[in-house]
Formats: sequence, C-alpha cells, structure tokens
Amino acid sequence: MAEQEGITPEERPTNHRKLVAMAAVAIPLVALFAILGVALSRSGGVPAGIAINSAFGEVDVDSDIARDFVVTTFDGEELRLSDLRGQVVMLDFWASWCSPCRQEAPALAAAYLGYKAQGVEFVGVAIWDIEDEAIRFAGESGATYPMGVDTKGNIAIDYGLTGIPEKYFIDADGKIVRKFVGPVSEEILESVFSELLPQG
Repeated sequence: MAEQEGITPEERPTNHRKLVAMAAVAIPLVALFAILGVALSRSGGVPAGIAINSAFGEVDVDSDIARDFVVTTFDGEELRLSDLRGQVVMLDFWASWCSPCRQEAPALAAAYLGYKAQGVEFVGVAIWDIEDEAIRFAGESGATYPMGVDTKGNIAIDYGLTGIPEKYFIDADGKIVRKFVGPVSEEILESVFSELLPQG
C-alpha cells in the first residue's frame, strides 16, 4: 500500500497516540456534561446541592415571620404565602426523587383532609425537581393541597434549606414556630397543631 503523502511510518504511532490521548480526555468530559445536564434540568438551571436528610427530628428555629414567596401551583394558580395569614400553615419541602418524601406522602395527603376543616393549610414546594415528575408524584400520593416547584431555587435559599424533606410550621400570625427535618408522624402533626389551633 502506498504511503500517505507527508506522513512517514515513524510519525504514524505518534499520531495514533495523540488520538488516543484526545479520546481519553473527551470521553470523561462528555460524561461530566451529561451529569451536569441532569442536575441542571432537575434544578431549573440552578443546582442547589440539596440532599436527602439522613438525620430526622425537630430542630431549633428562630420565631421569625416566614419569608414570603410566590409559587405557581400544579393547578396553574399563583399562591402567595402571605395570603394565608390567619391560617396555620405547614410548609413542606420535598422532591419526587426523595425516598422519605415518597414514604410519607400518602399520610400527609390523608392528614390534610382532616386538618383543612380546622383552618390548617398545607403547602408543598418541590425542590430540584422536574415539574412533570413532581405532578405525577402528587397524583400518586393523592395529595389535594397546593403544590408547586421552586424552579429557580430561590425559596430554598430564603429558607436556608439543606435537605429534604423539611417542614416549617407557621402560626396564624405568619411566624415560624416549629421545624422538622425528615418525615413527620401523625403524632407529631397532632401535637403541633394542638398547640397552634384555638382550643374549645
């Protein structure tokens, strides 16, 4: 076979090694960009580093007015937290890919039906999630309370979120009074709401 013009037999191994080296660099880069693409799609373009909480229980919280926010619910309505002033609110941060969130979702959906009549509102905010998957999750859990996706991560940042699930209990004056990381039991809900709801 005729030699390619301008390339000597001695140069061929060098060119081959260059191609192998370029491939060794390119393949990991492609994989990295693929991983980043998934992360960005789940976070709406803002990877927030949110993880699943591994330690569960109540944590101390300053009794401050809850930071106001607006979220578009899965029904297409805009919900502003401050519009719920006068009601006791449980603000739940979750995600469709979060195992503890999935485990407790049916219980939360059932609890809401009982507490709604007592003037309690649940608000679910999905973090680092894809809206279609979050909507599917909500439907599977049977949840009927307002839910939406924090598409830019601003709500999570305002609340100093470090993991999910996390729940903030807000009194009728709009103050955060209790905070729990991880799933909450029916007993915890009953205990908290008995403190926040008027007796008699």
